[in-house]
Amino acid sequence: MKTDADTKLQHDVLAELEWDPSVDASQIGVTAKDGVVTLTGVVSSFADKMAAERAAKRVYGVRAVANDIEVKLPGGAERSDTEIAAAAVNALKWDTSVPGEAITVTVRNGWITLEGEVEWFYQKDAAERAVRLLKGVKGVVNNIKVKSRVSPGDIKDKIEEAFKRNAEIDARRITVEAQDGKVILSGRVRSWAERDEAEQAAWSAPGVTAVENHITVAP
Repeated sequence: MKTDADTKLQHDVLAELEWDPSVDASQIGVTAKDGVVTLTGVVSSFADKMAAERAAKRVYGVRAVANDIEVKLPGGAERSDTEIAAAAVNALKWDTSVPGEAITVTVRNGWITLEGEVEWFYQKDAAERAVRLLKGVKGVVNNIKVKSRVSPGDIKDKIEEAFKRNAEIDARRITVEAQDGKVILSGRVRSWAERDEAEQAAWSAPGVTAVENHITVAP
């Protein structure tokens, strides 16, 4: 049964979508239950879908987002998989943050899959950002792996130090564990934005190959 808190959260997310100039809120539906927000509707690009998700995650009280928005490209935006693949290879080549030679691109039905191995997470992230705004893209699967060359103890210490420096994160409420290159985060934070900030900070540490984010949001 829908509660007053669910109704308020639904209203707040809709208001945030309408506030964000990069989102066409008229095409997006929102439901909320116990802090879990579901986005539905149809948008004209993958970038629009991700913009809606980012907007929803900014709202206080959101604990999780299920993004069920469908991407339907307008007629003039349709491109063949071959054209998208060529554009993706060029985008990676021109992005100085990305070691393009280390990444392979596969395109199927408008969906791009990235594979390969890089030294840093920011390179993996930059590769995805380089291709997801390309015309004709319906989605991106990022299977790029990050190499690990740092001891678990060093990784844990560096992440905890980063948390303490970050004004957006309450380091006292987050626990960090490191196993080889995998980092496990747990604890409770005040917002989804703080949860995301903690995950991004963890990924920024050298040697991190995977992050399991078990942090819960408790507004």
